[in-house]
Amino acid sequence: MIESGSPTLEQVAALAGVSRATVSRVVNGSPKVLPETVAAVERAIGELGYVPNRAARALVTRRTDSVAIVVPEPDSRVFSDPFFAGMLSGVSRTLAPTPSQLVLLIEPAEADDQRLLRYLRGGHVDGAIIISHHGRDNVLQELAQLPLPIVFSARPLGVEAPVASVDVDNVAGARTGVEHLLSIGRTKIATVTGPLDMTAGIDRLTGYKQAMQAAGLPELIGYGDFTADGGEQATLRLLDDHPDLDALFVASDLMATAALRVLAGRGRRVPADVAVVGFDDSVLATTTTPKLTTVRQPVEQLGARLAEILLAKIAGADLTTPEIYSTELVIRDSA
Repeated sequence: MIESGSPTLEQVAALAGVSRATVSRVVNGSPKVLPETVAAVERAIGELGYVPNRAARALVTRRTDSVAIVVPEPDSRVFSDPFFAGMLSGVSRTLAPTPSQLVLLIEPAEADDQRLLRYLRGGHVDGAIIISHHGRDNVLQELAQLPLPIVFSARPLGVEAPVASVDVDNVAGARTGVEHLLSIGRTKIATVTGPLDMTAGIDRLTGYKQAMQAAGLPELIGYGDFTADGGEQATLRLLDDHPDLDALFVASDLMATAALRVLAGRGRRVPADVAVVGFDDSVLATTTTPKLTTVRQPVEQLGARLAEILLAKIAGADLTTPEIYSTELVIRDSA
């Protein structure tokens, strides 16, 4: 007869006809148990409704079955930019078949870096994915040196140690976008940059400059920050300084949507007067008027790969080689 209350490891062992130690090995995923014994234990667990004590299990396995996504950005940006939703979707899809659960840590620049480091050092998670990091984040070097599996969504600026990272070829992607504008006859091509303390912002500006220099054309640069407000302000400044510009390469779709609104407000037709190319191919690209020509980066695939690498590192793999994915120009109505 089964006793009342929560089933115990001893009760599972008695019902399965094995020792308590054997049940513990099965619960903790040990490969050193015969398949028929595993089946017997799992039947007993199912019959009794036994739920392993996660805290006790963690003491044995030194695993928490939790991984962190660290986003050093304000809440307002994380929840307004489709890039983050795509990243989280890719990570979540990869973790779904595993025991690992996701912990989201939003750490804006003004946050206490030491609080984050204390949390990651404290054994609360098995590893962490760092997304959208800035060169101004003093914590990056310390993150890279933690005795914890870490993977970055792009190469971390200022970190000299080899680290695992996943990104797209932002230089080539931006260059392709600008070359498309050149191919349709545009010669006064401006850019709205991302923040220049981020890899993506620096590399997309580099790609723009390479294309303009190859064409022998002057560079017209407005500095943005990957937010809609930043894109709006940069576009307004560019139109004031260069009223004859005939094209914009904008370093993110979110900023490009703001640029389209500014152009409409100034009475500039897109693409007849000003052609516009964005970067991301997010869900926003097909909701604008006109629909946005943009450089596609496979955001969900990047998120999935980040999670795969992190799981491999947690399992003991020594992975420190950056992985770079290609981009693709998606031509719609804006250019």
